[in-house]
Amino acid sequence: MNVNVDPREISHFSALAARWWDPQGEMATLHHINPLRLRYIDQCLDGCQGKRIADVGCGGGLVAEGLAALGAEVTGIDLAGDALDVAREHAAAAGIAVDYQQISVEALADQQAGQYDAVTCLEMLEHVPDPESVIAACARLLKPGGELILSTINRNAKAFALAIVGAEWVLNLVPRGTHDYAKLIKPSELARGARGAGLEVIALRGLRYNPLLKAASLSDDVDVNYFMHVRKPA
Repeated sequence: MNVNVDPREISHFSALAARWWDPQGEMATLHHINPLRLRYIDQCLDGCQGKRIADVGCGGGLVAEGLAALGAEVTGIDLAGDALDVAREHAAAAGIAVDYQQISVEALADQQAGQYDAVTCLEMLEHVPDPESVIAACARLLKPGGELILSTINRNAKAFALAIVGAEWVLNLVPRGTHDYAKLIKPSELARGARGAGLEVIALRGLRYNPLLKAASLSDDVDVNYFMHVRKPA
């Protein structure tokens, strides 16, 4: 079976694995936006406490560990083994339980369909060959009435200028080569993929990042980074 993965992407993120939890390192921007991401997820789920959540494309575990700290039972999955090693080590040192697995979301959905209250898939869809396959697998993981929280980057001139030229080449907010403009996803395309997987779109919110304050906020502007909250019908 073909795995929905770009080996270049795995290599890119594996090379960053050792510095994933360094708040001053290449992943600093993820550290800055993570509190907002966790608050938004907690809000969408009416609280994470006691919820069973799969974090798809978990990388070094920033979101997965944060969700577990909020009281969720978390499974974090990724295909970058080096990043998962870092995630396991950090969670163990912090005394936080997360079930990390090196498995594709499609394979996990084959094993555990309908077993999760919620799925998160943040800053991951723009790094895979077939985003719609990921969305469909996330939908299969959900229980009826389950929530899916997605985030990605819009595809337009403004997003190219800010998320690629500005963030990667001028301000060095993320490592160069992190994003491929052709893989960025318009909200209309993401919504179409969600509806094609039988999901209902609940909300669309922008994520605005201030590099001077090193802080993130929610916005109605979805021109660059954005969240989409979708739900599986009960």
